Formats: sequence, structure tokens, C-alpha cells
Amino acid sequence: MAESPTADTVPSTPFSLFVRFFGWSVLAIMVAFLINNFLSFGAGFPGANSPFTGEAGFAGFLQLLLYPLGVVAALAFVLRSRETALRSDGRRIAGINTFFIRAAFWCVLIVGVVDVAISFMRVEGMLEGIFGEDLASDLGRSQFRGMFVHVPLMVLGIVLACFTRTLGFPWLALLIVIAELGIVFLRFIFSYEQAFMADLVRFWYGALFLFASAYTLQEEGHVRVDVFYATFTNKTKAVVNAVGTLLMGLVFCWTILIVGMGQKASIINSPVLNFEVTQAGFGMYVKYMMAGFLGVFAISMMIQFVSYLLEAIADYRGEPGHVDHEPSVT
Repeated sequence: MAESPTADTVPSTPFSLFVRFFGWSVLAIMVAFLINNFLSFGAGFPGANSPFTGEAGFAGFLQLLLYPLGVVAALAFVLRSRETALRSDGRRIAGINTFFIRAAFWCVLIVGVVDVAISFMRVEGMLEGIFGEDLASDLGRSQFRGMFVHVPLMVLGIVLACFTRTLGFPWLALLIVIAELGIVFLRFIFSYEQAFMADLVRFWYGALFLFASAYTLQEEGHVRVDVFYATFTNKTKAVVNAVGTLLMGLVFCWTILIVGMGQKASIINSPVLNFEVTQAGFGMYVKYMMAGFLGVFAISMMIQFVSYLLEAIADYRGEPGHVDHEPSVT
């Protein structure tokens, strides 16, 4: 007797294979774009567009080759896993995104705690006594603190994300409340106020707002500003979700990445590459990371939109494993 299809394996069709190929290709092209962004503006490579300007050497052609190689890798992966269901692939991609967001949360948590401690010691003149004059001077430079303090801490955050399973939204929200309460008590009871105190709240709040967006999309938690969607059947909802993902979601994410990272002086690249800080004097040195939050937002939303697209097409095809996040008409 033939086994009935499950949420992990269902009979594939040319259409389902194409949808999976499209989704993985989008992610592969995004990864190639990010790698090229680092190579071009961080490592001094000529850029993927250099073959078209007549300035490319081997490095430029190699950068350009990353894009078709990514698409070929996506095609090979799909063909090797023909029986994988759309929903299973969508949840696999959502799992990748969960790890990415979890790592980002650990990074901002650890960097925030350590950087605010350094800023406090710097304001109170304690750095020289603890670290010596030379290191204290270096910690006052954004390039040094970013490269030799923040980057290792971010690596530690990624490692911690490998051994934890929580996304950390409630804890980060609680820390924001504690930090804000600390400002109130220190300002109005002890008459103590420094720039780094407000910087920490902004830093963590920006991370909470932007990093949680993809998870909210996964859980169908975004507010829908219409009165029709709730009355649609699951199949109609799938069409609306798929079309919306293609015409608005993916386009929106690519717009952020291209505008924000298309040039060295773009609004994301420029602050990150220069370890930009605020002009508040002895505040935290994390302004460049807050510019990078926008890139993290676009990347995480791109990944989640691809997962959302595969889930929507799976719903349209009637694949098993659908999860209702809200009441629907069937």
C-alpha cells in the first residue's frame, strides 16, 4: 500500500520544484550580494560590476561568478531533494532565520552590556587605572573598540546562539525596561545622567523592534489593515500571501539592501565601515551597529518572506501541515 503524503514529503510537480528553486535562488543571490559587498567595500576587491567597466581582473570575474554559482547551487539542491515538500522547505528556511535572529540578539545583548561598562569607566576616569594609559586611549577610539572589542563579542554571541534555543525577545524587552528605570532613578534620585545611559536604551530598543519583525511575520502577528482577509478561505489567503510576498515583501527587502549597501557611501555601508559614533562625547560607540540593524532587518525579513512564500504555495496546493494562526473560513 502506498504511503500517504506527509508535511515533509509529498509528490513533487514541476511547479513546486520551480517555487522551491525560486526561493532558494533568492537566498543564494542575497548571500552572493552580501559577500560581494564585504569584498568590494571592506576588502578592496574591484566589485562584481567591474567586468562591465573594463577594470576587472580575476577577482572581479570571481565576484561576478558568485551570482550564477549561487543559482546553480540552488538548482542542484532542489533537484537532489525532489520529494521535499514546500512546507518542509519553508520551515527549514524559517529555522535558519530563527538562528540568525537569535545570534543577532545575543550580539546586541553582550555588546550593549560591555560597551556601556566601558563608557561608564571612561566617563568616571577609571579606564587608565584598570587597563593602563595606552589601552585606555585606544578604547576611546571607535575603530579600536569596534574591531577589537565589539567584533570578538559578536563572534561570542554567534557561538552562544548555537547552544541556546530561545530568541530572547522577552528578556531583551525586560532589559530595556530595567535600563529605562535606571535612567529615571539615577537622574531624579541621584542627579546622575550620562549620554551612554540613553544610548543603551536606544540600542536595545532598535534591536528589539527590527529583529523581532521577521519572527512576528512567522507567527502572523503583524496587524493587517483590512477587513476582508479574515473572511477568506485558506486557498484565497494563500494567493494573497504569495502575491503580496512577491510584489511587496521581497521588493521591499531588496530595496533596503540595494539602497543601503549598493555603494561605499550608502546609508548602511558608510557608518559600518567607519565605525561611526554619535557626537555626544562619552556615549556608547554603537551607532554604526544601529545602522547595521537595518541590514539585519532586511536580511531576516527576506529569509522569512521566502519561507512565507513556500508556506503560502503549500497552502494553495493543499499540502498537509497547515497551521491556523487565526480563525478562518474553510
